[in-house]
Amino acid sequence: MTNALAEDQVESGEKRHRRRRRLWLVLGPIVGVLLVAGIVTSVTPWPSAMLIRSVFESGGTATAQEMAKYVPDAELNATLDVQYGDDGEATMLDVFTQADAGEVRPTVVWVHGGAWIAGSKENVDPYLRILATHGYTTIGVNYSLGPEATYPTAITQLNQALAYIRENADELNVDATQIVLAGDSAGAQLASQLATAITNPRYAALLDVEPALSSDQLVGIILNCGVYDLRAMAELQGLPAWGLKIALWAYTGSKDWSELSSGATMSTIEFVNADFPKTYISGGNGDGLTWLQSIPLAQRLDELGVPVTELFWPAPHEPQLAHEYQFHLDLPEAQEALTKTLDWLAETTTGQ
Repeated sequence: MTNALAEDQVESGEKRHRRRRRLWLVLGPIVGVLLVAGIVTSVTPWPSAMLIRSVFESGGTATAQEMAKYVPDAELNATLDVQYGDDGEATMLDVFTQADAGEVRPTVVWVHGGAWIAGSKENVDPYLRILATHGYTTIGVNYSLGPEATYPTAITQLNQALAYIRENADELNVDATQIVLAGDSAGAQLASQLATAITNPRYAALLDVEPALSSDQLVGIILNCGVYDLRAMAELQGLPAWGLKIALWAYTGSKDWSELSSGATMSTIEFVNADFPKTYISGGNGDGLTWLQSIPLAQRLDELGVPVTELFWPAPHEPQLAHEYQFHLDLPEAQEALTKTLDWLAETTTGQ
């Protein structure tokens, strides 16, 4: 019995050793990458930014595939990869409109998310097709990402895109008197900057931007899960906070973004005024940015007398609705958000 027990103990020890070796073969390279990224990140955001980008790209593709099955079977004109600037793929846009070409329509210009360092117009392609089937021209816009390009490059490019859309309105089936800006996550932050520049000349002067649209052309803005107060972001803790801070370092080009003009001018909550456009704003109850960013901006706009339509969920709501829940159309709450967005668009624009 003693020998058999000893043999069993030896065999169990060998099995544990093999399991540990297999586990290390899997986890070792990952741990190594994270350690290297952590060391290198003390001097540059690049390694960590690339890891974050890969996660966002994988998630963006999966979400677009999830949305695609909800695109109605309706004939659309889709004009893809229109070059609005000179920076290749970074300055391209996609246009969707109903098939009766030649008729200008109220237009939604959507700025994609991705923490300022990831994402593309393709991530919102199905959502824009859905909106287009309801009688709108919808446009998805690319812009240069960090760390390859730094702030305020994206703002300059997006303003250039608006100029291109205005100048080619008839060809693109755009009613240039009825433009709605829209964005999700970092795209909502960028859209809020464009809208603030269009409606606040002092802010536009601080950015050194001459807005491509006038305030009467911008009839509304859709803001989903955005960031509007970077001082609040600087106080975040934990893994999500680490990722956002790395992304902002990569995007702004400075680890001290919260203390510089980039952090100040990106904080649109400080610059919005009573002329800010009619607003639809939403966020999920399981998304920390809702409580820290979206609700405070909605309250600020309401104080200024800006017409605001909110879609927020009680804190105990189940399921907990994560960041960008609006795109997960398998959820009834996302379907409700889509319906409310369409209702708001119909009320905000004419000709629907």
